[in-house]
Amino acid sequence: MSDTFDLVVIGGGPGGYVAAIRAAQLGLKTACIDKRPTLGGTCLNVGCIPSKALLQSSHQLETAQHAMAAHGVEIKGVKANLTTMMQRKQEVVQGLTQGIAFLFKKNKVTHLMGSGTIVDSSHVQVTAADGSVQTLTTENILIASGSEVATLPGLEIDEKHIISSTGALALDKVPKKMVVIGAGVIGLELGSVWRRLGAEVTVVEFLDGILPGMDGEIRKTAQRTLSKQGMHFKLGTKVTAASVLKNGVKLTMEPVKGGEAEERQADVVLVAVGRRPYTQGLGLENIGVTLDERGFIPVDHDRQTTCAGVFAIGDVIGGAMLAHKAEEEGSAVAEALAGQVAHVNYDAIPAVVYTHPEIASVGQSEESLTAAGIPYKVGKFPFMANSRARAIGDAEGFVKILAHATSDAILGAHIIGPAAGDLIAEIVLAMECDISAEDIARTCHAHPGLGEAVKEAALAVDKRAIHA
Repeated sequence: MSDTFDLVVIGGGPGGYVAAIRAAQLGLKTACIDKRPTLGGTCLNVGCIPSKALLQSSHQLETAQHAMAAHGVEIKGVKANLTTMMQRKQEVVQGLTQGIAFLFKKNKVTHLMGSGTIVDSSHVQVTAADGSVQTLTTENILIASGSEVATLPGLEIDEKHIISSTGALALDKVPKKMVVIGAGVIGLELGSVWRRLGAEVTVVEFLDGILPGMDGEIRKTAQRTLSKQGMHFKLGTKVTAASVLKNGVKLTMEPVKGGEAEERQADVVLVAVGRRPYTQGLGLENIGVTLDERGFIPVDHDRQTTCAGVFAIGDVIGGAMLAHKAEEEGSAVAEALAGQVAHVNYDAIPAVVYTHPEIASVGQSEESLTAAGIPYKVGKFPFMANSRARAIGDAEGFVKILAHATSDAILGAHIIGPAAGDLIAEIVLAMECDISAEDIARTCHAHPGLGEAVKEAALAVDKRAIHA
């Protein structure tokens, strides 16, 4: 094997492997380095994909237990087989990681397992698990090392009693009581999984509301819905101490704004306070690249670092820590290196929470528009008035579209309800193509379909919704 490449990618997660494949498609000789024996990074191995597999399995259980009777389907003696659920999750992960390995072979991407360290702007050292070292020569380097679990002082993660998201995907039994620290996407999704499977779940959040940064109306609706499902919330609360006991954990908590402390015991405590960029051992000091105050790698509009020929994408550069954002950036870097025009519209990056109902958003919220002094109109439509949602018995939530008060340009959209993660794509496309709310309103949508709720919300921007 030749050790000379046009591009060396450090990190085989969604951003890294997509960049490697796209670069190879464009004729660049490409190598991708990753520590794991399987490609896909955190997202595919211990993040997005396994969590969604468990969310689906646990949702099937809850549907059988509580929702099928309304459809005239009577089921008795329904119970969870956790072993089978975990096996299915792993089969999903294995199939997809093998698929990426196949795509590397198909596109002639060289896959190197080990740790990648930048020696200088033209050389990357690969250290394998057995200690052997190989040095690659390259025209360009792309850092796509992703992120790792953020921790809290005084809570040492042992993946047994105090666990991270990784541990929450591999529990061998359902805990009686689980405390989730952090009411963001990861905490609510994994909290939902174990609540459905029978755990008493309490979510502790430092802020006064769940899902920080999302539209306020969506946040309130989501909290009300999840509470109704049986999830408990302690907001405006901070954890000040943790003690591991023989059969669990004792937490000490107190109100953020002051007040008496309280203690709470749980079988398992899930720390879900976010993620931080993974930059250890990259050799950034060798090329004069320094991290910003939050630990991210600074890049310019082309995602190039302060060292010419060295680029960075994904979680390690900040912004939305989302797999699809990293993929877009990876493709853009590869295309720019091949002489093409590269483009990432950061105003049109969707975000999805895979609870039930699903929650999806893109662009600005009402709060951010108000703070910026941007005049806007609101169009909102409830799924309760949507024929398809009523027919399938999943009619909770609504679609909200925010459009500029004078130009009618779509500034943001927020959905809570069935298939929200799929429905948001139409609005993302509209924003990408500068399509107005009226354009969506005048587009024919199939009946009866969930997508009609998007059309009606667009009609409602101009106060002319038909079915509400």
